[in-house]
Amino acid sequence: MAEAAIMASDGLWQAIRDEAQRAADADPVFGKAVAGAILAHDGFAAALADLIGRRLGGSAVGQERFAAFSRDAFRSQPDLIEAAGSDLRSIGLRDPAITALLPPLLHYKGYVALQAWRVSNWLWHSDHRDAALLFQNESSNALQVSIHPAAHIGSSVYLDHATGIVIGANVVIGDEVTILQNVSIGRNGELPTRSPRIGRGVYIGAGATILGDITVGDFAKIGAGTVVTSDVPGGCTAVGNPARLTNCPEPASA
Repeated sequence: MAEAAIMASDGLWQAIRDEAQRAADADPVFGKAVAGAILAHDGFAAALADLIGRRLGGSAVGQERFAAFSRDAFRSQPDLIEAAGSDLRSIGLRDPAITALLPPLLHYKGYVALQAWRVSNWLWHSDHRDAALLFQNESSNALQVSIHPAAHIGSSVYLDHATGIVIGANVVIGDEVTILQNVSIGRNGELPTRSPRIGRGVYIGAGATILGDITVGDFAKIGAGTVVTSDVPGGCTAVGNPARLTNCPEPASA
């Protein structure tokens, strides 16, 4: 698995470098920024760790601290880089405004926030919980995205626009999920205290709130501003406050 992840990230990295070189050749002013962010590094992991450090660290010392934590995570768990690559590719598949890899890597704060969470999750499970919470806090401050290190998030996930996203501890989010801005997912403060479980391929619209011990099934859609406090079956669309179900798939015939 680790060898496959390295091979996949190498191919992604070469594509990113090619884009960066073309951008630098076309615009020498922007090229200086690209050179420092991309062309100065020898691999995707190094560039991503540096990017996390730049976005979360408020000073040179802070930038190096966050970058060092990220490098340690990527070395210890290469699957994090495979997931980061899948997340980046997923933006190109789901965002019609994007035709390349370089812009979301450099400019989409939701992407950086998600990768910072992946590092914080590694720190949390490596018993470095204060450092993990530091990542959450600085991501919230700098990027306006707060994801608890104890959440569980799959790959090919896209945080679109991202401002105001809050994901609580023990929330489970599957692969290929898209989450827009100002979404809150967490416990409802009542017993039982389990958090929501979001299935594969779910789309969560802007301003939605998903609370409590509930399941949102695979490929469901949650409309903008919807408040969900009960299960949403797979393939259904939930809209309104409180949520009501619509466009559910027809039951399979016997």
